[in-house]
Amino acid sequence: MRGKRTAATDSTLDFAFSMAFQPIVDMRDLSVFAYEALVRGPGDSPAADVLARVTSANRHAFDQQCRMRAIETASQLGITVRLSVNVMPAAAQDAGSALRATQAVALHAGITCDRIVFEASEVDRLTDPLGFRAVMGEYKRHGFETAIDDFGDGFASLSFLADFQPDYLKLDMNLIRGVDTDKPRQAIVAGITKVAELIGTTIIAEGVETAAEMRTLRDLGIPIMQGYLFAAPALEALPCVELCRHEGVRRGRRA
Repeated sequence: MRGKRTAATDSTLDFAFSMAFQPIVDMRDLSVFAYEALVRGPGDSPAADVLARVTSANRHAFDQQCRMRAIETASQLGITVRLSVNVMPAAAQDAGSALRATQAVALHAGITCDRIVFEASEVDRLTDPLGFRAVMGEYKRHGFETAIDDFGDGFASLSFLADFQPDYLKLDMNLIRGVDTDKPRQAIVAGITKVAELIGTTIIAEGVETAAEMRTLRDLGIPIMQGYLFAAPALEALPCVELCRHEGVRRGRRA
């Protein structure tokens, strides 16, 4: 793993940011399925500090620079699995041009498009659902994978799936928290998992913090998970994974 780099300010932005990475774990074979790139401010300050500087005027530049910074940093760190990158579909002024730029960066970094997952929050679609589907669909047509984050946090989630089927659905952590003791949450998660299976979408449970939550989610048919139970985000590093200290699960595996 290479040494850390300091956060840099892009010429089109008046603030600096860096990237942290958190693993997404496949419990079926105790492997790292992907790393999600998460924006951070200088000195590992929270994402909220950076996002507070994003405006309608600089949103497009920020979205572009985030995906490029994520790809470049992950490549420098030697990533060998999928890379999940948060994007803002509403910020896309020209989806085709943006994708060509991303493809060029990925090619230079040695990361194929099918290993990059463009992840958008469910709430991003509420202001312009047609535009959201068009941009996300364009990503898929160019060979990238797509994910909807925070699924279950907004309204009309299931009806949205009738019009657009992403590769991955990341269940909102509010559905995950306490799922091991909450029958309604278990029923909702089981139902969403069944729908996802029927339409060919993979479920990822995020925000997993306890072994009990992990075991319940696994029993409900969700083997791919993300959360502090496995590893906290690490600034400009691909963290080792604490693959639990329960039920004989091995520890210390990494991508």
